[in-house]
Amino acid sequence: MNSQQKTKLLVVEDDPGLQRQLKWALDDFEVECAASRDEALAVARRFEPPIVLQDLGLPPDPDGVEEGFATITDLLRIAPQTKIIVVTGREGREHALRAIRLGAYDFCQKPVDLSVLSLIIDRARRIHELEVENRRLADSRPASALDGVIAASEPMLKVCRLVQKLAPTQATVLLLGESGTGKERLAQALHSLSSRANRPMVAINCAAIPENLLESELFGYERGAFTGAVKQTRGKIETADGGTLFLDEIGDMPLALQSKLLRFVQERVIERVGGRELIPVDVRIIAATHQDLKAAILARTFREDLFYRISEVTVTIPPLRERGADSVLIANYLLQEACKRHGKAQMKLAPDAIAAIEHYRWPGNVRELENRVNSAAIMAEGKLVTAEDLTLEEPGADAVILPLREVRQRAESAAIHRALAISGGNVSKAAELLGVSRPTLYDLLERMPNATAGS
Repeated sequence: MNSQQKTKLLVVEDDPGLQRQLKWALDDFEVECAASRDEALAVARRFEPPIVLQDLGLPPDPDGVEEGFATITDLLRIAPQTKIIVVTGREGREHALRAIRLGAYDFCQKPVDLSVLSLIIDRARRIHELEVENRRLADSRPASALDGVIAASEPMLKVCRLVQKLAPTQATVLLLGESGTGKERLAQALHSLSSRANRPMVAINCAAIPENLLESELFGYERGAFTGAVKQTRGKIETADGGTLFLDEIGDMPLALQSKLLRFVQERVIERVGGRELIPVDVRIIAATHQDLKAAILARTFREDLFYRISEVTVTIPPLRERGADSVLIANYLLQEACKRHGKAQMKLAPDAIAAIEHYRWPGNVRELENRVNSAAIMAEGKLVTAEDLTLEEPGADAVILPLREVRQRAESAAIHRALAISGGNVSKAAELLGVSRPTLYDLLERMPNATAGS
């Protein structure tokens, strides 16, 4: 193997003898050495080493650890994907754990066992290569209308498959789901995957506009129709001509206005407020609500005939608490997005945060999760976001305990769905991520008839 093919590795160690020993032992790598924080940062800026092997005791405080911790923080700021392996004395386990909380990948104790160190470095190299490949695939993958809809659980995968099936049609779709489940994002996907994608999708929240203004917002108005109507104005329906009209929270629409909307849905013509002209409008209608419309019909607050007109096909979006491991996948995604947005180095979820996310009921669904993760990304110190940062309680010993077989089946199913999602359905790449052979993954998929994969 020539030097151009070797993985770069940075050794941060102030002992020249140990530098030489490590450089000799790690001849499969292109090794650079640094004896101080400034030297290490200079090397890292030159080539962003995939792997760093670092002592905590560095000048000007070789007998302390604070300079070492500062070096870890600075290195990860320059090269956030770098895997830092900390070398500590046997009495320094607490220091090693602190280093990991700051974002170090692993640690190795002194005196260094070269065979153990080689295993740790090799594992770090493989993980770094996988992460690089995943980012390359993500960057090269064409944008999809369902990008941003993170689904590994079967309930949400069914929703995504239904959206893809409905999008090319002209069916009027009713999206049902609790607040914060992503109804508007799925409405956007229905529009973007349709033949109307090059025309506008116009959204109106029926619950956010006062009753006396909602009619003119929807249907527009003629000049002089009411005080302040100084010019003819098109409404949301007319603006959406040729595209898609998204009626969000339609369950909150006033009963008096529902009859006028029903006429439009049936005849696809409107009259502006204060006008007499019948204006034809070609739109596809997507409606959404968190309300129980059948209960509203019984309570006479929603028209039954309108319900049947807007619900040619109904899509029910499961709440986050019924989506299994999706909550952690979404939290990881939101955390990385928040770090980019706030200009912070990449962070990770601590084990207690993952457990808390999995056990919390999420009454506010994805919207609540996004708010908590965004706040935690701003307030957290170090490289790990904890349950405390998320203002969640770590689940105690009284958490529900499932039979071991069921736990294994759920974990296996979630891992396979996640790997297939990350790899875009490519079985070979998914098998590599899972650490199993392709035939083994096919055997597992046969026991999961709802799983889908590409070649």
